[in-house]
Amino acid sequence: MNIVSGLLNTAILSGGVLALAGLGELLAERVGVLNLGVEGLMALGAVTAIATVAATHDPYIGFLAALAVGAVAGSLFAVATVLARASQVLCGMALTMGGLGLAATIGRTYAGQPAAATFEALPIPLLDRLPIIGPALFDQNILVYLTYLILPFVLQALLFRTRHGLTLRAIGENPAACDAAGIRVIPLRFIYVVLGAAVSASAGAYLTLGFVPSWSDGVTAGRGWIAVALVIFAGYRPWRIVGGALLFGLVNALGYLAQARNWGIPSAFLSMLPYLVTMLFMILPALLARGRFTLSAPAALGVPYYRDQR
Repeated sequence: MNIVSGLLNTAILSGGVLALAGLGELLAERVGVLNLGVEGLMALGAVTAIATVAATHDPYIGFLAALAVGAVAGSLFAVATVLARASQVLCGMALTMGGLGLAATIGRTYAGQPAAATFEALPIPLLDRLPIIGPALFDQNILVYLTYLILPFVLQALLFRTRHGLTLRAIGENPAACDAAGIRVIPLRFIYVVLGAAVSASAGAYLTLGFVPSWSDGVTAGRGWIAVALVIFAGYRPWRIVGGALLFGLVNALGYLAQARNWGIPSAFLSMLPYLVTMLFMILPALLARGRFTLSAPAALGVPYYRDQR
């Protein structure tokens, strides 16, 4: 594998973690709920996957376990924010801190140990032999195909090609009007917050079973926060999230390449480069919103809905 193909391969693997976490966050934000607990959800998913695989030696069961744990944590978050109408920001921060702390406690047993089983590459015949792009694009594990080829198509079709997707977007814009039209706002918000949390937690399983095959405290390394920023930068659209994730992945891959090739760039700068890019992407939406690139958030994002006040 040459340098370009290796760089692209690392970018795809690294970006997939962010893409999966961002698509999960998108599900919650499209119905008007801001979930800042993505970092904690990813940590819980990562350690759950490692612990489950250690017991079962089956990465598929580990991935499903991460989804289940994410759904449970998302249900608690939804009860607090959707039903009890607590502050979404504070609950999200609590989910992040609690998730990180619980994952660190559970993960002590598995720290530094390689994953007992991981997702193996599934090459696509003929396509994997294409020069440069073949090994990078078509010789990946099933989670990469799920993240880049299946889930974005499904979410794009759901949100922008179906009546149900129109309903979800309307709930994020004007829940009172939806309620007046007979749409069950609270149940739908609850369901999609839970689904989004499950998908975000599965990004942690992707991290420890498909990208970095081991657990260590802090393995998520702020990726959850980058995923939240990525959703904003992407204008709350699935394919833009995937494209932005690839860009972040490329930044990470360049950092790895610079260290491996000894380019003389300080390692501290390479480590903080993804976060500098994140800050830049938080500023860009304000500038791009003046043009044709629509970046406006759902109007009701972060606002609790009180049915008696509609």
